[in-house]
Amino acid sequence: MPELPEVETTRRGIEPHLKGHSLRAVHVHDARLRWPVDPKLPRLLRGQRVLAVQRRAKYLLIRLERGTLIMHLGMSGSLRVLPQRTARKTHDHLDLWLDSGQALRFNDPRRFGCCLYTSTDPLQHPLLAKLAPEPLQAEFDGAYLYRITRRRRVAIKPLLLNGQLITGVGNIYASEALFRARIRPRRAARSLNVQECARLAAAIRRVLGSAIRAGGTTLRDYVNPQGTPGYFRQKLYVYERAGQPCRKCGTGIRALVHGQRSTYYCPQCQR
Repeated sequence: MPELPEVETTRRGIEPHLKGHSLRAVHVHDARLRWPVDPKLPRLLRGQRVLAVQRRAKYLLIRLERGTLIMHLGMSGSLRVLPQRTARKTHDHLDLWLDSGQALRFNDPRRFGCCLYTSTDPLQHPLLAKLAPEPLQAEFDGAYLYRITRRRRVAIKPLLLNGQLITGVGNIYASEALFRARIRPRRAARSLNVQECARLAAAIRRVLGSAIRAGGTTLRDYVNPQGTPGYFRQKLYVYERAGQPCRKCGTGIRALVHGQRSTYYCPQCQR
C-alpha cells in the first residue's frame, strides 16, 4: 500500500502540472471507490483553478479556489499526469482535465482509495481532524516519542503504526527505522529510554526522507506520476528480506507476524 513517502512523491510529481491551471472538465468513469464519487463532483470542480497540492499524512489535498479535493490512494491507487486523449486502462476511475491539455488520472484496482470534495477547511474534515503528528512535522521528535511510550505495554512496532499517536510511518518504514535505531520490534514501548527514543525518532525521519528522495518503495502496485516504480526497495535493510544475510553483520534476517503485520528484524543488530 502507498505509504507517506509514496504519497509525498506523488504530491511532488503532480503539483507542477496542476498548480495555476484550471479544471476544464472532470470525467468520472467508475464512481465505485471506498466512498462513491459524488455525482455532483464534475459540476463542483469545473472551472476552478488549482492553488496548491498539499499532503496531510497519506491524504492529498488539491486546493482549489472554492474548496479542496481530498484524495487517498488506498491500497493500490496511483495518479498519472498524461495527455487528455490517452486511452483508458482497466481501473481508471477519474480524470481531471486541465486547461494545459493534460489530465490527472486516478487508477485504483482495489477501489480502497477515495476522492472527496469539501468547501470548508479540509484539516477539519472527519478523516483528517483527529490525525496525530507525523514524523516530518516539527512537533515529532525524541521527546514526543518518549512521552507517548511511557505507560504503554504494547510493543514498539505496533505503536509506531498507531495512527492515533503517530501518523504516516507505515509497516515498511517502521521495520526499517527500528533496524537503523538498533531496536527489536517486540521491545515493550515503555522500556525505551530517552536516548533510544531520540535515536528512533531520528531514524524514522531519515528513513522517510531517504524513501522520498528515492521516489518511494515499489513492492507490487505503486508507480509514481510518471509511471515508474519507486527505488527505495533497493535500500531496504530488513523488509521482505527474511533468510537473507543482514547487510550490516551477515546474520540471517528473521520474520514474524506481529499485530497481523509482517515484521522483519536482525537478531544480532537489534536489541
